[in-house]
Amino acid sequence: MSEALTEGFAVTQRRYVPHSHAHYGGSLVDGAYGLGMFGDVATEMMIRTDGDEGLFAGYASVEFVAAIQAGDVIEATGTLVRVGNRSREITFEARVVCRAAPERGPSAADVLAPPVVVTRARGTVVVPAK
Repeated sequence: MSEALTEGFAVTQRRYVPHSHAHYGGSLVDGAYGLGMFGDVATEMMIRTDGDEGLFAGYASVEFVAAIQAGDVIEATGTLVRVGNRSREITFEARVVCRAAPERGPSAADVLAPPVVVTRARGTVVVPAK
């Protein structure tokens, strides 16, 4: 293990949302996009804390707070909140940190301050017995 397996440990990843992911009018992206990011964050966290990718067992809660749009830059953070023998409970939050501004031009974008929270969740990952 290269990182401490302690409550409060956090992992953050950022990703640009390509226009090819827009499924709905207004360049909206499905809410599952944020959940996919949460899976990637959990995988990195388990590698860092347990030396194994682990398996996502399920979500206890998911909230879709605001829309994700093509052209967004999303930041997803997972924070370890409970450590069991093999289970790891994680809270997640995804935020839009940059957003396209097509009204100013085809490649215009803004940094959002503060970021816009789009998705929150709480889930459990299980790692193999050692």
